[in-house]
Amino acid sequence: MEIIIHIISTFFSHYGTLLLIFVARIFDVSIGTMRIILMARGYRSIAPVLGFFEVLIWLVAINSALKHFDGVISYVVYAAGFATGNYVGMLLEEKIAIGYQSVRIITSKVVSALPLVLRQEGYGVTQIDGIGMKGPITLLFTVVPKKDVKRVVEIVQLLEPNAFITIEDVKQHLSGFSVHNGFAHKFASLIAKKK
Repeated sequence: MEIIIHIISTFFSHYGTLLLIFVARIFDVSIGTMRIILMARGYRSIAPVLGFFEVLIWLVAINSALKHFDGVISYVVYAAGFATGNYVGMLLEEKIAIGYQSVRIITSKVVSALPLVLRQEGYGVTQIDGIGMKGPITLLFTVVPKKDVKRVVEIVQLLEPNAFITIEDVKQHLSGFSVHNGFAHKFASLIAKKK
């Protein structure tokens, strides 16, 4: 019986350590990805807090990897945790959808329905009529919460399927009309109050 207990404890000790390394790397790299994204979007007050936990978890992972070095397997597990952490961090960023994005829409004709529909949906829209390479165009600008970009693009593609659309991150916006709802706005407001 003691032999079986010894084999089981050795197995879980060895593979448990590898699992700890893998999971710790997922957490620290995911936190690091979110920290970088938040810094790029101007949320400077939360980045140091995330950085603290990122490094703390990294120290646990590297300490475990160095203490229980088993050759190539430890390196592969460490690297796999890093790669998975990057992927998880990007998924988190997509789900949380922090911040705002600028959507620029260029249509090949003067339009009237698209800006009206976007406004009816609650989005502020600036409309400029102009001349493009092939004639009259309408240029529309709107700044929306990141989580709403997909909906805005769907509306544009439904009403103006040939429209040229560009989407860019907005680091900061001041005054003007914007949609203030959802988790992203509440999170951003909380961060802004602490600045």
